[in-house]
Amino acid sequence: MAEHLLSLCCCSLLLLFMVVGVAGKEEKIVLYLQKVGLGEERASQYCLPKRSRREKGATILEVKHHSSCTTSFSTREDKLMKIIESDNSRISSLYHRIKNFDSRSPKTVLSESQIPITSGAKLQTLNYIVSIKLGNNEMTVIVDTGSDLTWVQCQPCSSCYNQQDPIFNPSTSQSYQQIPCNSPTCSSVQIATGISSFCGSDQPSCNYSFSYGDGSHTSGVLGWEQIDLAGTIIDGFVFGCGQSNYGLFGGTSGLMGLGRTQLSLISQTIFQFGGIFSYCLPPREYDSSGSLVLGGDPSIFKNNTPVSYTRMILDPPESPFYFLNLTGISIGAVALQASGFYNGKVLIDSGTAITRLVPSIYIALRDEFMRQFSEYLVAPGYSILDTCFNLAGLREVSIPTMKFVFEGGVEVDVDVNGMFYYVKEDASQVCLALASLTYEDEVGIIGNYQQKNLRVIYDTLGSRLGFAEETCGWL
Repeated sequence: MAEHLLSLCCCSLLLLFMVVGVAGKEEKIVLYLQKVGLGEERASQYCLPKRSRREKGATILEVKHHSSCTTSFSTREDKLMKIIESDNSRISSLYHRIKNFDSRSPKTVLSESQIPITSGAKLQTLNYIVSIKLGNNEMTVIVDTGSDLTWVQCQPCSSCYNQQDPIFNPSTSQSYQQIPCNSPTCSSVQIATGISSFCGSDQPSCNYSFSYGDGSHTSGVLGWEQIDLAGTIIDGFVFGCGQSNYGLFGGTSGLMGLGRTQLSLISQTIFQFGGIFSYCLPPREYDSSGSLVLGGDPSIFKNNTPVSYTRMILDPPESPFYFLNLTGISIGAVALQASGFYNGKVLIDSGTAITRLVPSIYIALRDEFMRQFSEYLVAPGYSILDTCFNLAGLREVSIPTMKFVFEGGVEVDVDVNGMFYYVKEDASQVCLALASLTYEDEVGIIGNYQQKNLRVIYDTLGSRLGFAEETCGWL
């Protein structure tokens, strides 16, 4: 046991030992800090998510943080800047796509055949990965609730980025079939994406192409293939066979689309898993695991509190995104007052790191947090993170609790792991991990940094989303 603890200490710059404490009327939690070593964060030798199993009709996949296999950042400041740049690109892409869906038809539902191809932008940092089998080939893919199309890099590859797993070769798979250009599946995808007939020049293949607005892109052919999710076999799974892909996808094979529309993995496995999936994200970026559960048996979870459900906002109905109604936020025992709560539509997203709030809500949150945290030294802001503190040399700090309130009175406590981002290794610049949007009419985003140690349950058929506290790890 002592040797194990010593090895953990050698791999970490700053370990956070976090214990919930009571101060006043449960207004604060106590965060214990202990600097235990020097040197850079290291990627674990067990960085790839390999574990999976079936239980009670559900499939459980191990989730790892993308950074587990990455050592490309020289400092924490460099890493944070990359996170912010990636987030900004993704958010810009999300807003562009939201506006496109809003403008396509004010309140008219598209036919079921109109399936949008969408995906997240610039997948570099603070994303989460799982392993699946496609045509009996193991693939490590990024989990993305803001995407519909699942795609992997394929041979022949005219332009591909470096990945850790072997590139999928459809010519060696007996279960692979190209989707013909004149098929209903191809036509529906093309109509939905606004792409005119896009067929292969030398063969009647159904081609796809998607650019993210930041220079990243994927293009190739659509195909049917057998997908293996921890022993649950789905034949005829529609996916993108990417033959030209560019972007900082971090050595993964591609992307798993968990969006709301018919092309997503969730919709394509509706008979196996009932349109329900959930995740519990790893609390740390290194030497930490979480889980992605496909299926809805709650006895599998290890939640510490009951699951509370809030309504999904289906506006527009054909959108691939998951919208909720944020009705309030509390800092300590103080309920914030802000005009932004009167139209509190927010997007919950697995691919965005930092939560963004409309200005009226963010300013109220920032000011109240500063008031309750006023005993600690203020530090300069860092980029979009403007609420920062100097906690160097301290062994513990008392932090105001933060609670999001969603429609129906559903209260979600933000875990201490999701409160602060440590810009400096010595904790001399520690910033509140939330940021303000520019305009009041923009849609807020609940990022993955504030979803740590939560079981987040997506019930797509019931149009509801559930939250429960859970110490995330491999189930």
